Amino acid sequence: MNSNFHIWTLTPTDVYKTLTTTPQGISEAEANLRLKQFGYNELPEPQTRPLILRFTDQLTHFMALLLWVAGILAFISQTPELGWAIWAVIWINAIFSFWQEYQAEKALSALKKILPSQAKVYRDGKLSVIAARELVSGDVMQLEEGDKISADARLIESQSLYVDASVLTGESLPVPRISEPVTAANIHASEASNLVFAGSTVAAGRGLAVVYATGTHTEFGQVAHLTANVKREASTLEVQISRVVHIITIIALSMGVVIFLLTKLLVGMQLKESFIFAIGIIVAFVPEGLLPTVSLALAIGVRRMATKNALVRRLSAVETLSATTVICTDKTGTLTKNEMTVRQLWIPNTNINVTGVGYEPKGEVEITSGENQSQVRLMLTGAALCSNARLNHPPNSNQWQAVGDPTEAALLVAAIKAGLKLEELQQRSPRVREIPFDSHRRMMTVLLSGNLGLDNVENCEYVIFTKGAPLDVLQHSRYLWHSGEKLELTETQREEVVAANDQLASQGYRVLGVATRQGGGELNQLDNNLLEQDLTFLGLVAMIDPPRPEVADAIALCHRAGIQVTMITGDYGLTAAAIAQRIGLANGKPRIITGEQLGHLSDTQLRQIIHKHKTGLVFARVIPEQKLRLVEAYKTLGHVVAVTGDGVNDAPALRAANIGIAMGISGTDVAREAADIVLIDDNFATIVSAIEQGRAVYQNIRKFMTYILASNMAEFLPFLAMVFLKIPPALVILQILAIDLGTDMLPALALGAEKPETGSMELPPRKKSQALLDLPLLLRAYCFLGLLEGLAGMAGFFFVWWTNGYNLPQLQALSPSILSHSANAATMAIYHQATTMTLAVIVACQDGNVFACRSERFSILRLGFFTNRLIWAGIAVEWILILSIIYSPTLQNVFSTAPLKPSYLLMLLFCPPLILIADELRKIIINRVNHQAEIS
Repeated sequence: MNSNFHIWTLTPTDVYKTLTTTPQGISEAEANLRLKQFGYNELPEPQTRPLILRFTDQLTHFMALLLWVAGILAFISQTPELGWAIWAVIWINAIFSFWQEYQAEKALSALKKILPSQAKVYRDGKLSVIAARELVSGDVMQLEEGDKISADARLIESQSLYVDASVLTGESLPVPRISEPVTAANIHASEASNLVFAGSTVAAGRGLAVVYATGTHTEFGQVAHLTANVKREASTLEVQISRVVHIITIIALSMGVVIFLLTKLLVGMQLKESFIFAIGIIVAFVPEGLLPTVSLALAIGVRRMATKNALVRRLSAVETLSATTVICTDKTGTLTKNEMTVRQLWIPNTNINVTGVGYEPKGEVEITSGENQSQVRLMLTGAALCSNARLNHPPNSNQWQAVGDPTEAALLVAAIKAGLKLEELQQRSPRVREIPFDSHRRMMTVLLSGNLGLDNVENCEYVIFTKGAPLDVLQHSRYLWHSGEKLELTETQREEVVAANDQLASQGYRVLGVATRQGGGELNQLDNNLLEQDLTFLGLVAMIDPPRPEVADAIALCHRAGIQVTMITGDYGLTAAAIAQRIGLANGKPRIITGEQLGHLSDTQLRQIIHKHKTGLVFARVIPEQKLRLVEAYKTLGHVVAVTGDGVNDAPALRAANIGIAMGISGTDVAREAADIVLIDDNFATIVSAIEQGRAVYQNIRKFMTYILASNMAEFLPFLAMVFLKIPPALVILQILAIDLGTDMLPALALGAEKPETGSMELPPRKKSQALLDLPLLLRAYCFLGLLEGLAGMAGFFFVWWTNGYNLPQLQALSPSILSHSANAATMAIYHQATTMTLAVIVACQDGNVFACRSERFSILRLGFFTNRLIWAGIAVEWILILSIIYSPTLQNVFSTAPLKPSYLLMLLFCPPLILIADELRKIIINRVNHQAEIS
């Protein structure tokens, strides 16, 4: 902004004139011209780590460094072809991992654009919701509590407006903002109390402001280049994967050293050969395909969640979801449809039905007498005028849309159904002052001037209307409007109001109380606290937001999965309890704890209550500070907590939770930024789907780890046989690499794409501390599946020698000449065919292993052979590769292979069933043992 241009010193009229705009905003045509001239309201993308450096990271991590050293040792031992092969492994792994990380980042970037920040502005005289990036200078913005301010603007109107400007000023408390001109010109823009800035948020109140700076010209844009990139902390999964890599590396190095010593001391190999075989062991035990497969599994999980309306803002959330034990959820819009509709009205001694549903103003208020009609019209007038919502009917849509709070929109619809003309009323009695709703007072009040023209409103100078929580409105009321008369409220009448409120709330209605006050100029002189005293209670408005039809099944699924669901709402307790029973959150009568009761509980008492009540717990009339306290209490008990929120005051709870889940439709920008996951449809059932996907990602990582580690053991066994049986190795090192980075890769990736197992939500949540690479996985991979594959491979190796007339003693006698490459051509041809057979048998066994690894618990007969078609694609590519290695003359020279006889190929058909049937028997035995343990 030009230093000579002090917009804070101008009057509203001069602001409009200077920025070439009007109180009705600018036209769409003018907005498009300014957009072309000045560009979009957005900052340049933050500087990221250059791609070349991110690629080099893939070449320098722990596992890569290990392979670099192995390659160097190969060159030192004068086997350059092995060194080049190992280094090729590093480059292939780096390229693949980098590509997967890059693709996942692109996917996340694209997903974020689905929910851009929005702004409410006047265009062509109408209030519209536009993308914040389309804001231009001259736009008139409407600001309300929870809104993120997306451009620098000058306030024209303000009503109890407080702004959180901590992103610019560092002040933690919201600061008041006014609309009057600030006379001091020699101050910085940030010191002007009538300006609001991009990046700040509306903490309370409302206002109108004219945009004067966008994009890089904002105050935020001027200091954006000073913002340092914050490195994301490693997630639990990343820590565990790093631990896995270190454990396997230690195993690989230890085995390499052992084999080196054994081949030198027991077999009597030359130093060079011992080095080569030690390197082979290291290569055999390092799961080169693990890291890229993990990256792919996370990317697949993120994309699948996106298709189910859950946008993952942080990848760490994918893994944490699998351990979720408690969901603390809002009611309105999450468990319910967020289609609020007024269904009943109550005035003293009378219940009145309202027909019609949704926001389309069709239906009627069924009033039976003229006396009641007068009071009902006054009550609905007050409820509608004490509202900031708007009703829109888009030209290309059959549905009416609510802009603003759904409750207030429902009040507008009810007023129209009663025959009230709201625009005429607003013109006759404009708003003078507003005391906005807040979560502590639970009321909203407006002060109007002029005559409403209603029969039962005196021809007074000012009228006050208050709406809010019935008991709070009643507490501020001194009088009662009854049968056309203003009467002093008696204790009996107060009890009647409370009883009517309780009866409506117990039926699942959300109930609001409406009151009024009339008078002269003295009302406008009162401060906000006094303005809401001595009210005249008019009646109750009962509305309902029906539960989403799919929520009951989702709640039941959570209970079966061992996940507690706790409702935390600002609604009245009986209303919340009725909804809780309707959706099955409570089997019987739910335990209701109000915010007032919560305030009297110590932390110890609170923890005892939430520990005792696993289901049916409802916290009602809760303020945001108490919601944060509940989250901390659950975490103290060791729970992994997922929390839903939509308001600016929910941000602390969202940040404190293990998983913060914001609403995409009704949620504020502040809530979405504080969350780990954003729900596009604001639907509780989507949370359950996301948890199921999180469990699937965790299980899939275990599946392909088992698959990869099993072949590592099969590759190691030939070297053990060489040491203890004093025979030539049944595999050469390049054949090991052919398995790890060739034939194994695509089937492993297919396991990473497995869909959630049937019944995965029937199991209790895993413990957050549970190791990814635990003892059962290692035993199954190394000591069962891998051992079977290794034995089968060795059987194939011996079978080739036996069919060529050699027994074990003869093979042992040939071993020195084979190792020194001094054996005759015929013997070397048999040896190459034998190692080729070992290679082919291990690959064939992996075909059975990939189906066995699809589940740790379930039979393949239950899962089905064709429910993951990517596995068959992986197997097809796998055999194209292995047959090329066996029968291509060029590749034969590289991998030391030889063509196999047809009879040998037929034997390979028995290998997949061997592994699969063995694992099926293991599953049957383990399932029976577990079943017996459960019975006992």
